[in-house]
Parts: sequence; structure tokens; C-alpha cells
Amino acid sequence: MIRLFKIVLMWPLAVLAQPPELETVPPRLERLLLESILPFWYPQTIDKDRGGYTLNHDVEGKWRGPAPKALVTQARTLWFFSRLYNSPYGKPEHLEAARHGFVFLRDRMWDQEYGGFYWEVNEDGTKATMPDKHLYAQGFGLYALAEYLRASHDPEAVQLASELFHLLETRAHDGEYGGYIEFFKRDWSGPGSRSYMGGPADHKLMNTHLHLMEPFTTYYQVQPDSLVRERLLELITIQSNSVVRKDLGLCADRYERNWTPLRGPWFDRVSYGHDIENVWLLIAANQAAGVPQGPLMDLYRTLFGNALKYGFDNEQGGFYDSGPFAAPADRRAKVWWVQAEGLVSALCLYRLTGAEEYWGIFLKTLDWIEKHQADWQHGDWFATITEDGSPEGDKAGPWKGPYHNGRAMLECLEVLSELKGGNK
Repeated sequence: MIRLFKIVLMWPLAVLAQPPELETVPPRLERLLLESILPFWYPQTIDKDRGGYTLNHDVEGKWRGPAPKALVTQARTLWFFSRLYNSPYGKPEHLEAARHGFVFLRDRMWDQEYGGFYWEVNEDGTKATMPDKHLYAQGFGLYALAEYLRASHDPEAVQLASELFHLLETRAHDGEYGGYIEFFKRDWSGPGSRSYMGGPADHKLMNTHLHLMEPFTTYYQVQPDSLVRERLLELITIQSNSVVRKDLGLCADRYERNWTPLRGPWFDRVSYGHDIENVWLLIAANQAAGVPQGPLMDLYRTLFGNALKYGFDNEQGGFYDSGPFAAPADRRAKVWWVQAEGLVSALCLYRLTGAEEYWGIFLKTLDWIEKHQADWQHGDWFATITEDGSPEGDKAGPWKGPYHNGRAMLECLEVLSELKGGNK
């Protein structure tokens, strides 16, 4: 019999004077969660006819009709409904929405012959339209299963999560250089011709390993197995060391198998969103693994500080998309997920350090989101606000679901509750 565990996390708290805005911020986050984000995703994205979630909505949130279903956002949406249910805002219907997504992943997206999840299936899941296996999407499959089994204690989810973890271990773990080989043909027999994440199939990505550390953190919390912890610690090392350009104080994305960084104008760029997301996901991973935060505090400050120096809009608030190394951002659109991750990262750093600078960045980013990123007319957040202030991009699709911004609201509300002396 497989036993289900849950590790209760206790954060080390800096001695903080409560900022004067502490009482007024939670209602703002609740409004974003309950009046902007949640009404867009529930119940309209529940695909009662074909299974899974309908994620094919234009910039105004209008559904375009049936479309192929990508594992990344099917899993992220399942994760969101599970995480919502595991919060003070969860209701039974949210667990049912999660169950709906789990059934689709289990019955339609799982490869019954070779194991692992397909990257994409057609609208009803009867055909794998992109059948090869990429660790980025597999990671989100594990993330969704781990959060769902925490919500449901469903033995089928426990078993499927265990099978997926051990499949990644036996097929993809790189015992020679560390981390994971990322891209495989459907039968796991070596890399395909070109990765689903772009570029040659044999590259290792900071982005992929970031989104493996994330599910391993949650999976270890519910299944504290020694091998899971060993791999989590390995991923912490990669995300805090291997992908960090130490002379510049930032992370780069693409590497050879032995973690030699790829160089050149296309590679020598920093994604501010991934760096600041890395900060708080490292904090969470260390906490889950029982590793002190102290040795990485300088790294947290450095990565966030670089994004702040080159990629933050000090006038209006919010983080830009990306830029060259050691130079101001040259892609100055503001993307929804970058703002969400900046919000969480700033608040987590304030919680750890008590430094007022992080609280100020948190408030400025929240101001931007409320005034510009959130679509109060049609629901949820605009995918992108261009430099001239125009919204663009789909509300829902293969890459956009309720995961980044929904998670940001829930994480920030929990941290603020702890700052106020609550139980969460």
C-alpha cells in the first residue's frame, strides 16, 4: 500500500515591522483572484463534451472553438483547481474541476504503451498530435498530479505520480553530468530531430530544470521519499549554481549536456521572469528539503537585484520581458506571468529579509497589475501589454492558463496571512 504524507513547512521569519499597507493588500489580491481570475477559468473552461479543459480564447476572452489540447496547460489548469481547493478559497466544485482534468490526463494524455504524457492530443484526446516526450511538459504533469493527490488522496493519482517519477528517473536522469536529458521520441528511444522547446534536441535548459525543481518540491512534500529528496537537492544545485553566470549575477537558459553555456547574441540574454521565479522557487525547494536559506541569500538578492536594475519599470511598476546581459531591457513588453512571479518573489524576499525595498517592489508590481494587466471587463489578465500600452495575446491557449497568476494570488495571500500572525 502506498502511504500519502504531507510535510508542513515552517518558514524562518525575519523580525518584521508590519508595513502600514498590510491590512489593505489582502483584499486587493482576493479581488484579483475571485473577481478577475477565477470567474474566467471556472466554469467556462470545463470541457464537458470532450474532456479536459477548453483553452482556446482570444485577447478578449472569446472562445474560438475546439482545439488541440497541450499537456502544459491542461496540467497547469488541473494544478490550479487542486491548489485552489487546498486553499481557504477552495470549494467542492473546484475539487470536481480538478478531478475532471485528472481523468483526461490519465485516460487521454498518458501513453499507455510507453509511459509518460504526450505533449499534445487532439480536442477529444483520441489522437496524439504531438506524441514525443519533453521533460518540461512531463514536469508539469507531475506537478499537477502531486497537487491533485494532496487535494484528493486519490490512490490512482498516487500511483500515476509514482510511475511518472520513476519513469523520469530511469529514462531521463543524467547520471554523468546531472540534471535531465530533456527530449525523447515517443518510445523514449533517444532525442527527436528538434525539441518542442525550440533549438537542438540535446540542449539542457534552465527553464526546463526550473520546472522540474518545482514539481519535485511539491511531490516531496506529499511523498517524502529519499530518492525524490536526492533529485530535489540536485536540482537545487543546478538552479543555484550550474545555470548562474556568476560574473554577471544572472541566469542564462541554454547549455550543452555537460552544462557548458551556449554563447552568442541569441544566447547571451536574460529572462527577468525566469530569474525572479527561480528565486522564490529555490526558497520553496530549500524549505521543503530542510535546507537552510542562509547560504543562498546572497544569490537571491543578486538575481533579483539584476532584474530590478535592468528590467524593472520604476515609473509605472512591473517587470519587462528580457534583455541582453548587463544592459537595459530591449524587449519591454510586460507579460502576465512575469508580473505574477515578480509579485511572489518580492514578497518572499521581504518575508525573509525585512528589507523595505522588496515590499515597495511588491506594491508597485501589484499597482501595475491592477491598473493595466488585469482585464476587468473580460476577465483574467492580458497576456501581454506592449510598450505602447496595447493588450495583445490570447487569454488561454497552449501556454496560457490560470497557473502563474492564480498561484501568485494564493501564495501571496498565504505569506501575508503569516506576516499578520495568522495560521496560513
